[in-house]
This record gives sequence, structure tokens and C-alpha cells, in this order.
Amino acid sequence: MKNDFFFIEIIQDFLYQMRICSFLPSATEIIYALNLQDELYGVTHECDYPPEARKKPKLTANNLAYSTNSKEIDASVRESLQNGSPIYHLDRAALSKAAPDIIFTQELCEVCAVSYGEIQRASAKLPNKPEVVSLDTFTLKDIMNSIKKVGSTCGREKEVDDFVGELNSRIEKATSLVKQIQESQSGEERKKKVFFMEWIDPVMSGGHWMAELIMRAGGDDIFALHGKNSRRIKWNDVVEYSPDYLIIAPCGFGVERAEREAQVLKELPKWNEIPAVRNHNVYASDGNAYFSRPGPRIVDGLEILVSILNPKLRKYYEKYGANDFKQIMDSL
Repeated sequence: MKNDFFFIEIIQDFLYQMRICSFLPSATEIIYALNLQDELYGVTHECDYPPEARKKPKLTANNLAYSTNSKEIDASVRESLQNGSPIYHLDRAALSKAAPDIIFTQELCEVCAVSYGEIQRASAKLPNKPEVVSLDTFTLKDIMNSIKKVGSTCGREKEVDDFVGELNSRIEKATSLVKQIQESQSGEERKKKVFFMEWIDPVMSGGHWMAELIMRAGGDDIFALHGKNSRRIKWNDVVEYSPDYLIIAPCGFGVERAEREAQVLKELPKWNEIPAVRNHNVYASDGNAYFSRPGPRIVDGLEILVSILNPKLRKYYEKYGANDFKQIMDSL
């Protein structure tokens, strides 16, 4: 009789399927990369990659009114924060129906996702009391560790170790290729002043991992502080800095939207005096896919930066096209 119960438990364990909910587009990408999509029972309204993720039940919605440009979006976000109004709506009924065992979220940014506190309160009311896992990332190393954390939490240790190993190999290859180019260049050629623009109106710098990505790609951005938040930058400071490259990749925008929004920049004082403008080194890139989300495609972002700053290396990264980054001086 005891043996019968033993075998029943084994069968139940074999048939058990964990139930995951993701409140982060980056976590959703990791889950798919680890082939855990069949265990994914809920995502955010912003989880759009891979495309199959869009078919998953939605747990959130945007509370902000539709805004036509980056200035309006910034104003709406600031007004919500000042009023204490949530930017996102959490669908508690959908979360209850998903009945997760594991929830992936973050505590880092109140603008990026449903607040950690609200998710904690909602999950505490679920009958099975799911494990709430916070993925907070500030650096490239943190991103790799967060990918590992998703894998270990879901029992995919070997798979995630192999996957992170592949990502790290690509990072080291890109870094090595850049070093080889730099060794053949003079000091002036090697020094590439970059301004990575994470928001257009108001102008904001890149944050967190962007300083390291730019450095590995062969550039230097004095406004991007390693491991720190993005911040407002005075346009006069950008003009004085005189960047050789201007990379426009607003959080949440693809290439076309970034290019369209960038049209306001040409009205700024001394726009035409910036070396990046004079030398046609102004680029738009898909910030939504490759720079804003701390997931696997951050490595694609590094390879795109390498391609922008080192045209001789583009042959190694021919998979990236105009939907990923493009020179936009002709439209400005």
C-alpha cells in the first residue's frame, strides 16, 4: 500500500506543471529562451517578444491617456507620480485565474512596471501563495545573474548555464573585436565621444548598463553613469561635450518612432555645430528591443553599438538591419 502511494506521488510530480506569471517583458523573453513558455500563464500588455508572447493572457494595462510624443508622455508620467496615481492597472481577476506558483517582477523602477508592493499584496490573497521573485538589474553582470535566477527558480539550471555561457561568449567576442580595431588606431581615432539619448524631450542620458555597453563597443559617454539611473541632461552640456556619435534610442520606442521623434532636435540651439551632426553620425536604434529591457537581447544591443561605432566590424553583424538601427541624418 505504501508503495502505491509512493508511485502515485512520483506520477503526480511528473505530471506537475509549474505556473508562471511575468510582470516584466525581459523576464518573458528569458522564459521563452529557456523553453518554459508552456508554463507561462500571464504576461504584461508590453510583453511583445517573441511575438508568440502577445497571445498569452494579459495581467496589466496602461492607465495613461494616449500621448503623441515624448514630451506628452513625460508629462503624463510625472503627473501620475506626483498625484500618487498608478501608471499601470493590475487585473487581479486575471492573476487569480492564472493561479501562478511563481511571479517574476522588479522593485527598481516604478515607471517600468506595476509596483512591487501592489503585486505582493495581490499575490498574498491568492490561495496558493506564489513565490514572488524580484529581478533588479543595474549592470550587465546583473542582467546575466537575473537570467540565471529565472532558470534556477524554474529548475532549469543546466539550460540557463548553457544559455548564459553563449551570451557571455558573444559579449567577449564583441569586446575582443573592438580591442583589435583600437590597437590599429591612433589615440584620436580610438577616442569616440558618444551621447546615448534614452529620451528626447526632455533630453535624458542612458542609465544602468549603458555605460558598460558603450565602453565595450569602443565609445565613451560621460553622461551615462555605470549602474546609475538615466537622468536629465542640459542641452548646452551636450553641445559643449561635442559628441562624435549621437545614438537616439528612447525607452519603449522602435527605430521609426525614434526617428520621427528626433525631428524636434534640429530646432535645438547649435544643433549643426555638433560633430556627430556635421559628420552624419546620428543614429536611431530600437531602444525598446535592445537597450531598455534587461534581458537576453541586451547582447544584441552591444553588437549594434559595435556596428555603429566600428563600421569595419559590421560584416560580423550583418543580421542587423534598418529595423534595428539606421543613420538618420538625411531625415533631419
